[in-house]
Amino acid sequence: MRIHPVKTKSQRKTFVKFPWEIYRHDPNWVPPLIIDRMDFLDKKKNPFFKHSEAELFLAEKNGEIVGRIAAILNKRHLETYHDNVGFFGFFECIDDQQIAGALLDRASEWLADRGLTSIRGPMSFTINDEAGLLVDGFDMPPMVMMTYNPPYYEKLITDHGLRKAQDLYAYRMTAPEFVPERLTRALSLIEKKLNIRIRNIDMKDFDAEVDRIHEVYTQAWEENWGAIPLTRDEVHKIAKDLKLIIDPDLVFMVEAGDRPVGVSVILPNINEAIRHANGRLLPFGLIKILWHKRYIQSARALILGVLKEYRLRALDAAMMAKVGEVGLKKGYKWGEMSWVLESNTAMRRVLDRVGAEVYKTYRVYEKEI
Repeated sequence: MRIHPVKTKSQRKTFVKFPWEIYRHDPNWVPPLIIDRMDFLDKKKNPFFKHSEAELFLAEKNGEIVGRIAAILNKRHLETYHDNVGFFGFFECIDDQQIAGALLDRASEWLADRGLTSIRGPMSFTINDEAGLLVDGFDMPPMVMMTYNPPYYEKLITDHGLRKAQDLYAYRMTAPEFVPERLTRALSLIEKKLNIRIRNIDMKDFDAEVDRIHEVYTQAWEENWGAIPLTRDEVHKIAKDLKLIIDPDLVFMVEAGDRPVGVSVILPNINEAIRHANGRLLPFGLIKILWHKRYIQSARALILGVLKEYRLRALDAAMMAKVGEVGLKKGYKWGEMSWVLESNTAMRRVLDRVGAEVYKTYRVYEKEI
């Protein structure tokens, strides 16, 4: 067995396509689009590499690829926390402790060579991308931009000495038959009391709207565990990638005068359509995606937050009422609120009050190196 770095485009494609070996018989896995993953890992196209670095590794045994991992040096994290923590991500491996250990050791060595003293993950590449290892809730496919993995990964990681750092919860909420009148009435009262308005995103002013979302996101999440401010380039790259699937009726800005103070971004669960393409747009993948996109029944709350001075005023619950009202009209059957930090007790209380329940748990691990 040997662990070798990914140096060529051909090796990068091997890295991207390896998960098909792991999940070929798993009905809940959603194959990513190969072209999307290739671009995401391209150092010339992903703005993450403007400020940070990473190395991809493949594990090979008897001429066959048996695992992969990325070692990640996130300079934005180090500038924020000064904790000498490096990261691993994109972890995939056959059920073999020796191979998993070798991959984690190689990532740790790469980080240690750069002066880092701990390894944390999985995060691919950052906490703002796909984060956490699924440890509970394997009976349903993942939502858009959420991770998925076999149950045995947990043992591979913990048997190598990594321990829980934080859990990330995905909440599920079935669409009610109607939004209670008291919530819609409360929404109207809150808008008047706080002198705010809740409006939909203006797609004709898309770039400026993305900047407003970025402003709120940066401030509203800055105190959360592991939070790292996104650069403007990163935010606009994510927005550009999501523009084709965004439903403007489900993206809300909260404004006090001309100042954005809250934001809610709900994404149709495009995974319901993408899974039929098996990773390829051509020759028929795009047609399949467009066909099945018409029948999407679920949505994911990607962002839902308000600035600190507007918290504890029932504004977040009012925003959920607004989302629920529109979601019902659109015909969605259920939604996922994800992810929510285990330590974010305020948001968890709000979700409990509106009847949402944890149905998937993702875990971030760490270890000194």
